[in-house]
Amino acid sequence: MSSNPSPPSNVSTIATLLRATPPPKIVALVGAGISTAANVPDFRSVQTGLYAKLAPLKLPYPEAIFDINFFKHTPEPFYAIARARKPRNLRPTLTHAFLALLAKKNLLHFIFTQNIDGLEEDAGVPASHILAAHGNWKSQRCYRCKKVYPDELMENAIETGEVPYCLDEGCRGVVKPDVVFFGQDLPKKFEEKEKTKLPEADIMLVLGTSLKVAPCSRLPRSVREGVPRVLVNLESAGDIGNRDGDVVALGQCDEVIRALNEELGWAEELDSLWQEAIAAKGRYKDKHGEQPSLDELIARCAEKIGPKPVTDGHRRMLEEHLDAKYAGILPGKV
Repeated sequence: MSSNPSPPSNVSTIATLLRATPPPKIVALVGAGISTAANVPDFRSVQTGLYAKLAPLKLPYPEAIFDINFFKHTPEPFYAIARARKPRNLRPTLTHAFLALLAKKNLLHFIFTQNIDGLEEDAGVPASHILAAHGNWKSQRCYRCKKVYPDELMENAIETGEVPYCLDEGCRGVVKPDVVFFGQDLPKKFEEKEKTKLPEADIMLVLGTSLKVAPCSRLPRSVREGVPRVLVNLESAGDIGNRDGDVVALGQCDEVIRALNEELGWAEELDSLWQEAIAAKGRYKDKHGEQPSLDELIARCAEKIGPKPVTDGHRRMLEEHLDAKYAGILPGKV
């Protein structure tokens, strides 16, 4: 099958798969592309992606902001942008609502999400159907002694852009939200769910991910032969399109999902579910005033911390990062 047939035939083919009898068990892998409509920039877009926007901070390499070894001694860049990425002020997108609709129709078997925003659950997907492979913002602790840090103090740190430190005077380690950084292991449940949920899939749905970060990138390759793999993304990703039965629909996730639901006759139900999710989440009232843009936060951080010399430690990190990147084994990601 061609990896890029015309969009109308793609949508019709996907709709046919979803209408199958008996109803299929859908296992989904989702990435940053499903949250861009919630004003969360993806990571790798050349001009608008988060890594491109970080240039003023003059990091050793863009991903350093989410590298645990860099974070331990230079946490300022992470907390400078945390206010723009904290999910409390984000609302679910149409694609999140679609996942909730699949769950409502008993079609959604499980979701592996690479996102840390928790918007799948906010949209109405049961928590029992979700594995946040890269953690989330729901809790935080001292990176050094592992003591839990109070929610209200973390909220204040994020809103002000100040780095929170352990309350134990004998420790004073930097506090980190319970998200997985580069260099950290994924949750133990990842391999468990990979072994139990993937073999049960009748359809593998891949939404808004470049499939460039291990180990999540291996999931579509791991479903058994004969299981249709459906990719909805701006660009082709991984090897999806190379197996018989693969379907690739290129475009913005929300646009493709809307067309798909119109084809299925679910558009009205989807919109209703989406509006309910938005109303339930509400608009976060920033007690420090209007929410600044990501660009503004980055500019403030660049001015505040100034240029930092490249230390031997930074240089070693860069060399290790490049070695891992070119080897294709870079683990973990927020």
